[in-house]
Order: sequence, then structure tokens, then C-alpha cells
Amino acid sequence: MSQVFQAFIVDKRNQQFEAGIQELSLNDLPEGEVLIRVQYSGINYKDSLASIPDGNIVKAYPFVPGIDLAGVVVSSTEPAFREGDEVIATSYEIGVSHFGGYSEYARIPAKWVVPLPTGLTLKEAMTIGTAGFTAALSVRRLEENGLKPDKGKVLVTGATGGVGSFAVSILAKLGYQVEASTGKNTQQRYLLDLGASAVISREEVYDGKIRALGKQKWAAAIDPVGGEFLASVLSQVQYGGSVAVSGLTGGPKVPTTVFPFILRGVNLLGIDSVYCPMETRVNIWNRLASDYKPANLEALIQQEITLEQLPTILPTLLKGEAVGRTIVRI
Repeated sequence: MSQVFQAFIVDKRNQQFEAGIQELSLNDLPEGEVLIRVQYSGINYKDSLASIPDGNIVKAYPFVPGIDLAGVVVSSTEPAFREGDEVIATSYEIGVSHFGGYSEYARIPAKWVVPLPTGLTLKEAMTIGTAGFTAALSVRRLEENGLKPDKGKVLVTGATGGVGSFAVSILAKLGYQVEASTGKNTQQRYLLDLGASAVISREEVYDGKIRALGKQKWAAAIDPVGGEFLASVLSQVQYGGSVAVSGLTGGPKVPTTVFPFILRGVNLLGIDSVYCPMETRVNIWNRLASDYKPANLEALIQQEITLEQLPTILPTLLKGEAVGRTIVRI
């Protein structure tokens, strides 16, 4: 095993910000019981924010971003993991305050590591990544709150993004009638191929006016957008329906009223994939390897890149240009 390896490093010194490939040694890695030879990572919105000087994600510099990783255990002081085990590590402090997946090697606390489920390859696991995990967690929470395919249409907002794309695919596989909302008119074929029964414009969900109550259109919704968009969705969910919210690309403030909640019994479900309990995390990954696994997983890969391409590709998420998933081959 080489003691020196490559990693994508972001650094800020004296207001000068740099991002690029550098060499690290195993001694540079943070503490953790499990040393992993990383084979794949992915690109998420947090990773793009970590790659800019004012992204407010990275806690201390220099730093290795990448909130997702999958690879093979090199060594472990935790008996639950042995050399040669294939594993996944996502969320917690990875890629935020603990060196992440944009590195040939990562040292991770054992309590953050999930054994790769039977039915998934390492590449497939990172095709899914945090985005797919968040979508699956959203579907599970909706079903726990009574959603079934015969209840009616399910809305997915931000449908061409990572969470949205997986939400469309998982729901379609489970037999739901999915309406996918997007501002990218050129991506209708992509969403229909994922299983959407209809593709609607952003304006059909939010026309710029927030109403206390609107026409009841959807049995449920998965929303990674937030903001005024979420307020509009809440006003149009059917009686007793639920909205699972996991993002804030549309802003953190939701200018809604109490009416959807007290007059229609609508449920607003917060989805936290970062500190999700390990028991739930393992359960969701096992379902992503079985009944939640998209039948068209390869279709969700926009592109596969190398560490050297990260500086060019990372900004695309911040510009709203990304479609599906970009995975990083280490």
C-alpha cells in the first residue's frame, strides 16, 4: 500500500482560495477506525459549495471534500469490519469537518460505515449516493404516513436533480403515478424514461402567487426545493396528504399559513439524511439494493469523471445545470 496518494484539496490562506489535486500521506488523514481505499465518490450540492471560498460548508482548511464514498477496507481496528470488506460511508461529518471521498484513501469512524448490501456494486452505491438515499428516505417517510399507489398522484419537484431524479425512479418502480416538475424543458424525455407519468413546468406548481389553499392536486410530494415553492405545494396537497422536504435550493424561508395543516390535515415531513440513525440507514441501503433499486440505474448517471475533472464539474450544480448524478472514479 502506498504511503503517498492523491486527493482533491481545497485551501484558504490569507483570503486566497485554492482547489486542486495534491499529494497526501496516511498520516494526514483524520482519526477513525476504518481505513478505506476509495473507489468511487459522487457530486452533491454540498460538495459544490465546499469547492468555493464562500460556500460556508468547510469548517477548517486545508480540506478534502466529498460527502459520499464507497470502497474497500484496507485495515480496521473495529472487529465489525475486516480487510477486503466493501463498504459505503456517507453523511455525518464526512466532507464537512472530516476529510471526505475525493481522495484515494479515507479514514472513517466505524460508526459512520455501512457494509455494502448484497445487490449493489460500489459504483451503483455511489450512483445512488446521498441523493438517492435522501429520495429513498423520503419515500419511506411518505409511506409510513399512509401513502399508497391508489391514493393519487405524487409530485416530485426539482425532478432533474439528484434527489428528484431518484424520487421519480423509485416511486415509479413502486407503482406510483408521478408528476415530475422541472424548469428544464429539454429534459422531458429523461424524466419520462425514469418513469414519470407526466412532466409539468415549475409554473404549474408555483405561478408566483402563494394561496392559503389551492386546488387539491397531489396525494403527496417530495420536495428538495423549499422556499416559496414548498409553500405553494403545501396549499395544493390533498386532504391528509404529506410533503417530504429535504432541501432549500429555493430558499430557507417558507411563507405558508396554518390552513393546509388545520383544514386539510397536511403533514410536513422533514427529511434528514445527515444524522439519520444507523439502524434506519442500513435498512434504507438494503432497500436500495432490492425493492427501491431503480430499474434504470445507469440512466441516472449524467457522467463519470476523475479527480482531475472536479474543478470544472463541481460548479455546475451551483449554476443549476446538473441533471441526474455525476460520479467520481477515484
